[in-house]
Amino acid sequence: MSEMEVMASIMRDHIINLLREGKRIDGRGFEDYRDLEVKVNVIEKAEGSAWVRLGNTQVLVGIKVDLGEPFPDLPEKGVMTTNVELVPLASPTFEPGPPDENAIELARVVDRGIRESGAVELEKLVIVPGKLVRVIFIDVHVLDHDGNLLDASGIGAIAALMSTKIPKIEYDEESGEVKILDEYEPLPVKSVPIPVTFAKIGSTMVVDPNLDEERVMDGRITITTDENGHISAAQKGEGGSFKLEEVMYAVDTAFKKAEELRKIVLEAVEKA
Repeated sequence: MSEMEVMASIMRDHIINLLREGKRIDGRGFEDYRDLEVKVNVIEKAEGSAWVRLGNTQVLVGIKVDLGEPFPDLPEKGVMTTNVELVPLASPTFEPGPPDENAIELARVVDRGIRESGAVELEKLVIVPGKLVRVIFIDVHVLDHDGNLLDASGIGAIAALMSTKIPKIEYDEESGEVKILDEYEPLPVKSVPIPVTFAKIGSTMVVDPNLDEERVMDGRITITTDENGHISAAQKGEGGSFKLEEVMYAVDTAFKKAEELRKIVLEAVEKA
């Protein structure tokens, strides 16, 4: 066994022993989030943006809005695409180059949580059905990785979308000319989906795992919910298995925690 593996084994035993005593390595309760801070409109040249700090994890999200063609099978909807950049400075495990499987999974979970909730009214972003729509680019940059990138990124994405202003457009049907006006309107966002992530360590479930907990967890599950009582996404990761009662516990707790986190997001957007 290498020195790294020995250290990981010692850390796992330490964390599990603490959990058996009802404690976590950083002193939180099993259902406690780390401090969450959200600021919007932090990138001047983006149509919308947000900075999120969850404990020591930090992400920056920028929104750009362009014009383009709709997907052929969705002619009556605008386009939304999510990209994640794991900045090498944020963690020794992040390497420069094309997105790895972690970045791809992160982008998919963030995208699905927003898309499946119908939070952004994509049908309102159509200018010419089948031909011309608005295209929303959500770019997530991980600045500091200390665990639970899924929740920090999902919260950052919806906060950034809620702060987004898009230029009004005039379309002349006869000439086919598109005129972009110097007037702005909010992006049509109708709900606030919030992801809540759980780590299973041994037989214990904890929310908002920090990096030490993620390194020793047996499984991970993320439940994204909105304020209307809907689950818009669920993602299981890192192997392991969850009993039915553990999944039901995660769903109930996700609704409860999402409500608390949503208040912080709404306050940040209202302040801006």
